[in-house]
Amino acid sequence: MQEAASPTTSFDVDRHLKPDGATGGPVRLTLRGGRIAAVTPIPAPSNGLLAMPAFANAHDHGRGLRTLAFGAVDDPLESWLPNLAREPRLPAFERAAVAFARMAETGIAATMHVHGFQARSRAEALEETAEVARAAAAVGIRVAFAPAFRDRNPFSYGNEAAFLAAADPALRAALVTPPPGPWRPDVDDYLAFVDEVAALEGPHFSVQYCPAGPQWARETSLAAIAEASARSGRRIHMHLLETPAQREWADFAHPEGLLATLDRIGFLSPRLSVAHGVHLRRDEIALLAERGVIVSVNTSSNLRLRSGLAPVAAFAAEGLGFGLGLDAQPMDDDDDMLREMRLVHLLHQGFGFDDAVPPARLTRAAFGDGRTAVLGCDAAPASLAPGAVADVAILDYAAMSGDLVDGSLDPLTVILTRATRRHLVTLLVGGEVVVAKGRLATLDHGALETRLLEAARIAWAAAPPDDGRRRHLRATARRFYGCGCHAGGFLAEE
Repeated sequence: MQEAASPTTSFDVDRHLKPDGATGGPVRLTLRGGRIAAVTPIPAPSNGLLAMPAFANAHDHGRGLRTLAFGAVDDPLESWLPNLAREPRLPAFERAAVAFARMAETGIAATMHVHGFQARSRAEALEETAEVARAAAAVGIRVAFAPAFRDRNPFSYGNEAAFLAAADPALRAALVTPPPGPWRPDVDDYLAFVDEVAALEGPHFSVQYCPAGPQWARETSLAAIAEASARSGRRIHMHLLETPAQREWADFAHPEGLLATLDRIGFLSPRLSVAHGVHLRRDEIALLAERGVIVSVNTSSNLRLRSGLAPVAAFAAEGLGFGLGLDAQPMDDDDDMLREMRLVHLLHQGFGFDDAVPPARLTRAAFGDGRTAVLGCDAAPASLAPGAVADVAILDYAAMSGDLVDGSLDPLTVILTRATRRHLVTLLVGGEVVVAKGRLATLDHGALETRLLEAARIAWAAAPPDDGRRRHLRATARRFYGCGCHAGGFLAEE
């Protein structure tokens, strides 16, 4: 991405955190032209501030209206997905900008935005995309726009006839002929669409291919996307093996191995990042590492949607790159990347005396690998070194350490124990102040939230969701996956 020009500015801090987790003393950060011009040791300013590289959110969906707000209560993914359709139609700018604002206020400078269209046509989809690009620029963070593509399995993985057989007879006709929904292009139109919206790319907006997942995209379509990526150099982002049901489907549908299939069609490369990987096996992890793929670890989401825990220790042992993602389902619904970092640390560092994922590996995930997934292989890891892009977060370290009588404690230990979004003071993206005194400086975040909620309530009243249909879909999903129909099982007779 091209960097925006900015005047020379400076920030004094008592401490600074390096990408490897090591801590340095008091410095003056001098910024010029969107980059760090100098890092100069100074006498301690005693302001209690700590500077560190800004976060990259390696996988998200940018929902300004949180899922609980429209009744998509946490559940196993397969029975939760139907309730996403309860989201009211919203103004695209506010829908994206509110999500990006929440991310900025936790220190996120760059995010992967897997976009689910509300548009009903290609023309509307282009307008919606332009509004997302406008929101990224207005908020001031870097957004990799990944429009989700699906061309198979609209209801389930695998045997659609079995899914319809499991459905309430009164629902089957509505499933076969569903009401109008979001725009769904074929793969050729999708590839052309991505080429067209690439014209919107700039300092705050880039575009990636995004087949939603191997269970939702035909093999021929995945091959076409892989070929387009190889030809253009454009990155690909995709969900992969998030749930037990997806693992079972993959083993049934690809007896030769799903990852072997993806590798055969040229899909696995350093241009690919995948989300979740909860049910990857050790040999698959090794293959992804060999191909230079990056995985987004989405721990809060995997807990909330009952998907399991990703084998992060195996990722680290096999040398597989991984970043951290909020997936629009963070713990406490607060988009707090500092808390997410702590959760990943607690669940994946190892138990007993097993140091499986040390803090230094976690900071590489937060500041390096995730940033590569979002911004590309040419993007240097976030750093406070001279010449680095000035994507910097400044925390109120004094507020989280005021009771420490042991002044020798490692600040990273303190951050991993106590830091939350309330400790963010300043976020700089390309040297520009995006958050000041803990609040978004580029837009009125509160007013954005108010407008979004007003629009949601109006849309909800005008077109309330068909809850009978949703309840049937959820119940049918539970019956279908419960009988193993996605992996060759059969429905029991009533």
